[in-house]
Amino acid sequence: TVERARIFATAAHAAVGQTRKYTGEPYVVHPIEVSEIVASVGGTDAMVAAALLHDVLEDTGVTFDVLETEFGSEVAELVLWLTDVSKPEDGNRSTRKALDRQHSAAAPAEAQTIKVADLISNTRSIVAHDPGFAKLYLEEKRMLLEVLTKADPTLLNQAKEQVG
Repeated sequence: TVERARIFATAAHAAVGQTRKYTGEPYVVHPIEVSEIVASVGGTDAMVAAALLHDVLEDTGVTFDVLETEFGSEVAELVLWLTDVSKPEDGNRSTRKALDRQHSAAAPAEAQTIKVADLISNTRSIVAHDPGFAKLYLEEKRMLLEVLTKADPTLLNQAKEQVG
């Protein structure tokens, strides 16, 4: 499942021409990093697969039904928990982030652990490449971490140190 998820995520992100914002690298380097962080704290195969797939619903044409067919309901539901629920028409950035935070707060421990791994990966990139935006981003992530109470404690501590 994990190797299939890596191949699927690579193809899905490549199909829409998605690259990493600051480096231009193939986008899949980010989900791979997130999956490695999840695996480092003993994440299950379903968690590692979901980490690899965590951005496909949001960023590509892949649907929930396709994920469920290809990877089963456990992986597909984890990915759904990791997908932002807010839409541009919901309001300004602050309003949208609050909606997404509420969604993450309700997520099961496995999804919260992947969310924290995602935050760790993204924070490294943003702090290194966009210090101006990092100020706002880090504040948003501090608020997010307050609601991710069920996440793996090791990753949670690492993320809290990282965002300050």
